[in-house]
Amino acid sequence: MKEKLIKYPHPNGEVTVLWRPEKCQHSGICVRMLPEVYDPKARPWLRPENATTAQLIEQINNCPSGALQYELNNS
Repeated sequence: MKEKLIKYPHPNGEVTVLWRPEKCQHSGICVRMLPEVYDPKARPWLRPENATTAQLIEQINNCPSGALQYELNNS
């Protein structure tokens, strides 16, 4: 079975947040670091437009499970 991958592009076009829900350990680090971006009770739960590219990258690099990743888009 293929792993589910959900993409959340940032409106600035610089970065796309990638989420692999099956890998998520629900540690809550994303919510604690950027609560304005990650809100598990909201739909969509991830709103990358509420942070800069640098803030997203810093937070994603702290994801212990690797469920959150990013790809930089060509400018």
